[in-house]
Amino acid sequence: MLLQQLANGIAIGSVYALISLGLTMVYGVLRILHVAHAGIYTLGAYVGWFSFRLIGDFWLSLLIGMAGSAIAGYLVERFLYSPLLHLPRIAPLIASIGLFIALEEGFRIVAGPHTLTYNARIGLGNLSIGDFHLTETQILILLVTVVILIVLWTLLTRTRIGLAMRACAMDAETTSSFGVNVSAIIAVNFLLGSAMAGAAGVLIGVYDNQVWPTMGSIPAYKALAIVVLGGLGNIPGTVLASLGVGLAETFFIGVLAIPFPRDAVAFIAMILVLMFKPYGLLGKA
Repeated sequence: MLLQQLANGIAIGSVYALISLGLTMVYGVLRILHVAHAGIYTLGAYVGWFSFRLIGDFWLSLLIGMAGSAIAGYLVERFLYSPLLHLPRIAPLIASIGLFIALEEGFRIVAGPHTLTYNARIGLGNLSIGDFHLTETQILILLVTVVILIVLWTLLTRTRIGLAMRACAMDAETTSSFGVNVSAIIAVNFLLGSAMAGAAGVLIGVYDNQVWPTMGSIPAYKALAIVVLGGLGNIPGTVLASLGVGLAETFFIGVLAIPFPRDAVAFIAMILVLMFKPYGLLGKA
């Protein structure tokens, strides 16, 4: 049972990582809290759902959902955040919250207020070893997350773009003085982070077998708790915190049967960690 719950926790933690990574990447470069990121996540789920209904191929619909979210993320950065960067950080935060609420209402108007069934045919099959079982959707989540994390790690550590992104996260003004196009790096940052959010939206849609207008409400705040827990702007810390929260939710609720809401685990963990390590698990002062 413990091994089974471990697999369940890693699967849900992997989705949390995909959602939270975009948020921490944006904070690392712009130092703003991108609350509308949860709306991009929901948009990816809807684009993936509509694409699957049209073409019937899940893998292609996943790529289309990621592409749709990436384009939406770029537009948000270009037309919402860029004009506000000279203002105090509270201004883009308020604008981001407003955009997130507007996106939810837009989804409700366009796609309807009811849940849409996302019964996709993936083609991977289930895995069973004795009493240990992995469902097709859990295998899908683990596979997609591992591939995306490997691609992201390679990009950040083995390419000039990744070097420029890390430099901008440290000091954007100094990086600009060395001839780096900071605006382009910020755009790439939003494209990558939003694409990962779109992938998470599609994966959760398939995992829960449904897509609904307010599916980003809980991730909007849970991702924030995970980013703070891992250390603001710290990518490895965000992945570690995501997996930790997924495992904690699974064991506390599924094994120990502790009687409190599942979604409260991330905030309780954040409070406990910040009491003893104010800058998060891997964060720095």
